[in-house]
Amino acid sequence: MSAAQEILDLFRLRALRIFAIVLLILGVGSECFLTKLSVLDPDIWWHLSVGDWIVQHRAFPHNGIFSRTAADHSWMAYSWGYEVLLSPAYDWWSFMGLGLFGTALTIAVAMAVFRMLYRISGRFWVAWALSIVAYLGFLFNIAPRPVFFTVILYTILLTQLFEAQHTGQARPLYWLPLVFLIWANVHIQFVYGLAVIGLFAGMNLLKRLAISSRVYPDYLQPSSVPVMEPFIVLACCVVAGCASPYSFHLYQHAIVISRSKVMYSMIRELQALSFAFFHQWIELLLAVTAYFALGWKKKLDPFKLALLIFASVFAFRTWRDTWFICVTAAAIIADFPSTERETPSIRLSGWATAVVASIFLLLLTLRNTDFNQRGLDHAISGEYPVDAVNFLRRNPVGGPLYNSFDWGGFLIFYMPEYPVSMDGRTDLYGDAMDQRYHATQEAEPSYLTDPILNEAGVVLLKRKLPIAQMLLTDRRFRVIYRDEIALVLARNW
Repeated sequence: MSAAQEILDLFRLRALRIFAIVLLILGVGSECFLTKLSVLDPDIWWHLSVGDWIVQHRAFPHNGIFSRTAADHSWMAYSWGYEVLLSPAYDWWSFMGLGLFGTALTIAVAMAVFRMLYRISGRFWVAWALSIVAYLGFLFNIAPRPVFFTVILYTILLTQLFEAQHTGQARPLYWLPLVFLIWANVHIQFVYGLAVIGLFAGMNLLKRLAISSRVYPDYLQPSSVPVMEPFIVLACCVVAGCASPYSFHLYQHAIVISRSKVMYSMIRELQALSFAFFHQWIELLLAVTAYFALGWKKKLDPFKLALLIFASVFAFRTWRDTWFICVTAAAIIADFPSTERETPSIRLSGWATAVVASIFLLLLTLRNTDFNQRGLDHAISGEYPVDAVNFLRRNPVGGPLYNSFDWGGFLIFYMPEYPVSMDGRTDLYGDAMDQRYHATQEAEPSYLTDPILNEAGVVLLKRKLPIAQMLLTDRRFRVIYRDEIALVLARNW
């Protein structure tokens, strides 16, 4: 037996593959411990409060709870499934519960991406290497949020669509309505998935029409999936999307969100890529490689090309949607034809072994980091106005409250006695209010006539905000507290 054959056999050993999976889980989990993104995300706090509200009231909100400026505005907790899971995690283990919940969700995303790539490619090491590249491109761009459930369910969707293409049967699509039943109750980006199924069904129909009309070029991949079944599955998925507390109104709300414009200038993660960060270059590399992989094949697949273009438009438009192109591009690269396609060989017992070993190693890693109650509390206090809120509790000042936009979610959680003037639910407040609030935070001249600020009895701001510096010399207010990150002012009535 040659040395090369011996090395090849070694890499095919099941134990080595289990060890490689453990490395993926351990690497992702360790990064979660170090970054503490699970408790530093400004939106996690209002999600937690909404989950608590749903559990306590056994109902679903339909207006702007927790807000004083938009309390009567229509609003939907479209991520209620995520929020209801988050609430007991905090109730049971406090900040550690939030941290562990976010870590587990991040690892679940990592494993979902790996599983998709393994199923599509049929090659373990290709899937393993591609997974790492995809993780570098999107996994730690944003904190664990409802969008992580979208990524997990999107990997299932792509796996089923690609399998339907490979087999020429619509049977793999029959599971998708169940996927969308879950998806519509955890994140509103399930509409992305519906668009992808629509793209699949539409391109399949167009290919059949072009072939029957004898105008289908030879360099395009022929259609093998039946025409009607994908449309029937799509219709069932649309109906499944209505099986939520908000029924068909979710679709109306998705349209409202898509028409919002101001939030794209206010929130950095909603802005276009600047390529000032390493992960954005990884995203570009994956996209370019996927286009190359499509063009290199003997037959061009119109659906995959259309899907890649669709994902590129959304992902390069907003930083938050980098997952869309990274996952899509990785799937297309994994689908590159190979003569050495293998049958997945990791059994359930192997996965169980990997999970047990990973949990043991993660616990060992956890003991050697400051990812504990004290460490998380310290990290939160360095990011949010914990000391300022504690001061207000000891020295109450009459409201209403005017607060920094980025701190609204945290104040909903930590200072519920003061309804916030603004928080991260930009879909609640609308473009007009978002724009006015952003102008005031930037200390534009209009801040002098801002009615929200003018009626405030207490102001809690980030010290680095332009409006914070401007109010230091404003005779309408006096400083009652300041520290390294926060400034608290009371009105001179």
